[in-house]
Amino acid sequence: MAHWKKEVSTVSLVESIKGLAMDVDGVLTEGSIIWDSEGRESKIFNAQDGLGISLAKTAGLFIIWITGRNSIVVDKRAEELGVDLLIQGARGKAKALREACYQLGISPREIAYIGDDLNDLPALLLAGLKIAVGNAVEEIRDIADLILEKEGGRGAVREAIEEILKKQGKYEEARKLFLQKLEE
Repeated sequence: MAHWKKEVSTVSLVESIKGLAMDVDGVLTEGSIIWDSEGRESKIFNAQDGLGISLAKTAGLFIIWITGRNSIVVDKRAEELGVDLLIQGARGKAKALREACYQLGISPREIAYIGDDLNDLPALLLAGLKIAVGNAVEEIRDIADLILEKEGGRGAVREAIEEILKKQGKYEEARKLFLQKLEE
């Protein structure tokens, strides 16, 4: 089960969240970078994380992916899931997060950011709600408001989304609407 480090202030932190931003490698994937003999890259995404993203979008949350790499595979998965903003090749993730928030008309304080490694630290420090995947490095875990049980690429994003939606009181309605859309 996820561990909230600051239970007293959690409710006010979570209530203001309008979007979820995250790293890709190590958060949406387990972090391996796979190349075949032809030089083509592949990644493994978790289907439950994808459904979680659909639930978050159903509940009205913005979804932002910020990655330091460039990948056609990431383009395809982001398009498939309807990610609101995909920023690839981001050298500075805090700068990328500020730009994403500006484009969406929200404050970085209204963002929950999920990270796993040192390159996520500047964006995490900017975000209103700081989330570490279960296998995040110590520096990320130390500043996180929420430490997930699940590891990156293994359902951590879904776990984070459910925690946020439940604390906001939106989970049951989002689940109901998502299931209704499946029947249409």
